[in-house]
Amino acid sequence: MERRPVIVHPPSPTGGRRVSVDGTILGLAYGWRDVVEFLRRAGLDEGAVRPDDPELIEWRGGGPDVWSAAE
Repeated sequence: MERRPVIVHPPSPTGGRRVSVDGTILGLAYGWRDVVEFLRRAGLDEGAVRPDDPELIEWRGGGPDVWSAAE
């Protein structure tokens, strides 16, 4: 399957981060496992998904270790 742009948006004030693929919001993630599950459901091979892959994931408002607005 061809790679698609994934955006993990900045943490919300109430916690969690929206995850979108090609402009479609997949859900609110509270950790890396949630992101992987959303991408699996979207048809991306979870075995090939890495949090540090800039070709696939754009992290906004903090990297893969930031999940709340307070961090």
